[in-house]
Amino acid sequence: MNSIRGKWALITGATSGFGKATADLLAQNGCNVIITGRRAERLEAQTNILKEKYGVHVLPYCFDVRELGRSVEMANDLVSREIVPDILINNAGLASGKDKIYEGLISDWEKMIDTNIKGLLYTTRSILPMMVTRNEGHVINIGSAAGHTVYPEGNVYNASKFAVKALNEAINLDLAGTNIRCCSVDPGAAETEFSNVRFHGDDEKAAKVYEGYKPLEAEDIADIIYFIVTRPAHVNISNLLVYPTAQRSVYVWGKKNS
Repeated sequence: MNSIRGKWALITGATSGFGKATADLLAQNGCNVIITGRRAERLEAQTNILKEKYGVHVLPYCFDVRELGRSVEMANDLVSREIVPDILINNAGLASGKDKIYEGLISDWEKMIDTNIKGLLYTTRSILPMMVTRNEGHVINIGSAAGHTVYPEGNVYNASKFAVKALNEAINLDLAGTNIRCCSVDPGAAETEFSNVRFHGDDEKAAKVYEGYKPLEAEDIADIIYFIVTRPAHVNISNLLVYPTAQRSVYVWGKKNS
């Protein structure tokens, strides 16, 4: 087992869902964390909780991953502090809208493409060169089962997560010959704020997504990420597709009547 105690992990989108649960678990195991998020109050609260609970170093950066300049500023600040992340977790992502492609909102499309694809690229381009120079580190990209199979009315979200899958494979290839590992974790149905965001804050629609079965929880994905980053240095898990037991594909379910 590879200990993460005393190392630094950078987690984007760390104020909710997978990112928040992962930051908590890594900090619980002695890892210092660099956390990003758009919501200043949540970010500040998360920073204070992690420091007080686990006694680790926490560096918060409040910005949207769609802003390239802010990613560069964060990277420059880390350089000035002589901190090179040992683990980069590209977690920030979302689904916005669930419409047929000829009825979709352009604003939803741009939000998903800019966050899920360009945001991942901006953060990776800003941080990965430091890791390459040191020739050590681990990149984790949060993808989705939606990046493996297209489903009705998923269109642009599916496309963005297919892109994450392709980029994860490309990063792995580009890192050949280095000691840096790269993995995508691709969850199926998971109960976080995901559906609430997808349905633009419609709580009733969001709740129906999780009726009749036990979905994945944020802590399940955090556990998986912790497992990946603690494998021995010669072990590179390149992709994990994870469903709740009731879901066997994006089409096949064992839901119970509610």
